[in-house]
Amino acid sequence: YSKHGHHDSSIVNMVIMTLIIPPHPVGEISQHKGPPVFTQDERYKMVRAIKWVDEIVEGAPYVTTLETLDKYTSDFCVHGDDITLTVDGKDTYEEVKRSGRYRECKRTQGVSTTDLVGRMLLMTKAHHSNIGHSDYQQHTDNFGKGPKGHSPWTGVSQFLQTSQKIIQFASGQEPQPGDTIIYVAGAFDLFHIGHVDFLEAVSRLSDKPYVIVGLHFDQEVNRYKGKNYPIMNVHERTLSVLACRYVSEVVIGAPYAVTRELLDHFKVDLVCHGKTDVHPDKDGSDPYAEPRKKGILHTVDSMNSLTTDSIVQRIIKNSFNDAMVTSS
Repeated sequence: YSKHGHHDSSIVNMVIMTLIIPPHPVGEISQHKGPPVFTQDERYKMVRAIKWVDEIVEGAPYVTTLETLDKYTSDFCVHGDDITLTVDGKDTYEEVKRSGRYRECKRTQGVSTTDLVGRMLLMTKAHHSNIGHSDYQQHTDNFGKGPKGHSPWTGVSQFLQTSQKIIQFASGQEPQPGDTIIYVAGAFDLFHIGHVDFLEAVSRLSDKPYVIVGLHFDQEVNRYKGKNYPIMNVHERTLSVLACRYVSEVVIGAPYAVTRELLDHFKVDLVCHGKTDVHPDKDGSDPYAEPRKKGILHTVDSMNSLTTDSIVQRIIKNSFNDAMVTSS
């Protein structure tokens, strides 16, 4: 039984048992932590899409009690090593800790909802003006950087990526005979319910889908999205996408153009793109020219209009409202 206002996949990955994740009701989160970015239904759907989650308990109380654990036949409850307190300063896990039915996992340093919100708020400032600086141009990717490294694209410290961490998140499954290999590519920044709905729709195109997600490097994302996108660096985006149950494999630093070599290498049967605009490549060419010519390009309507931009706008609106309340 893992309970948290938001969910760090590194915590979920540690549990080898039936896992019940209860996102808290919006009212309780607002009372104890401030207004959430996502609606209640969006958070339920996001958590259901995490491949390690077996069951969702809707409307779970913010304070975990033994009664709650017993009700859902849970052996223990799990949380990260950050302390969570109620609005009156009490430990939300005090009761289960006393009973010995509490477990703790070390959280991934530098990855939190609060941290991501801070990065998004930076987008309202002119901090991305260093785009023409030589250091910016020479920063070709994020690999080989230490934990205190600074990316001109994400503008934040980076945690150390390791092969072991990727293995923990990856499925390790290769395509099987009869699988339909489907390739999609993009930034998948601030991995959200719009991405989930798209990937779910893509996976439904086949009875045996093998979905490969090509993730563009930070500098490529910044080229076609501008501002200080991406909010999350390529390491964080990789783990976020790998945690999704509809994804089989991730190509880290995929080329922007979907080339014949890429299609042949992965034996791609189908290439999918959403209803969003396709930005031309650096030379002005169509990045989907090859799959279009082969007749394997498919446009998928996720029926969800949520975008990374709209999430940023929600954050800015919440921040503005909070500032107004404070000043009044």
